[in-house]
Amino acid sequence: MKTKLTVLAFVLSCAMVPASAFDFNFGDIGKAIETLSKVKDATTDITEPQEIELGAGIASNLLGAAPLWKKPGVQRYVNEVGLWLALQTERPELPWHFGVLDDSNINAFATPGGNIFITRGLLQRMNSESELAGVLAHEISHVLRKHHLEAIKKGARTSLLADVATQAVDSKGRNPAIAKLAGAGTELFARGLDKEDEFEADRMGVVIAARAGYDPYGLPAVLQILESINPQDSDLALMFKTHPTPADRLNLLDSLMSNGFDGYDTRPNLEARFKAAIGAVKK
Repeated sequence: MKTKLTVLAFVLSCAMVPASAFDFNFGDIGKAIETLSKVKDATTDITEPQEIELGAGIASNLLGAAPLWKKPGVQRYVNEVGLWLALQTERPELPWHFGVLDDSNINAFATPGGNIFITRGLLQRMNSESELAGVLAHEISHVLRKHHLEAIKKGARTSLLADVATQAVDSKGRNPAIAKLAGAGTELFARGLDKEDEFEADRMGVVIAARAGYDPYGLPAVLQILESINPQDSDLALMFKTHPTPADRLNLLDSLMSNGFDGYDTRPNLEARFKAAIGAVKK
């Protein structure tokens, strides 16, 4: 009873104190409300146009590190294969772009919004168009599932994501916050995605390749090539750092593909087309 009276007395005493005695800073309250609003905005999805702009910024950064290979015929061929694969997916309307980087390292990349790159070093190790299709389909799957986009959002500061949602575009129609996010997102390509994201892209990739009329065992064939290379080879350093081991990926695909993939019909004349486009530039 004494405690209740004490609390009541305190409440009554507060009621008799002038409001100015509490010195409320309504400016700070306004800032707090604005911050909460930005946090709410930051939890919403990045729009598709923003995804495309972000991916273009990251692609530009990657091209700054390794330019496109100056082989127009090869670039056209890889784009033809990639665009045919993308048409078999649920996001065919994205502005898909495919490119071969002039880099001897063995790797492949995807950025949000549909930019796919493979390195010259990886392409020159391939033996068929189905192998190329398997790798491109794996990278396309990252875009479909927004693996990089979600990883970037997860790692970015809340305030930066809020700026993406709220900042106005500049005179050229670009959002300055997206440029900052692209800079932060580029670092992801040195760390890699979670293993489960890579495994999911493998599973989806073989399905997309088969749907497009390619031998679904093209991707496993590339993984076998990678497994046969000396792990100390410097050209493989980034691939091994950012991806699960080829053996682990092969084991997963073996359990997935043991039933149901042998009956797929493949497109004719792919071997001749691959040799015509790639044969002259292989190691």
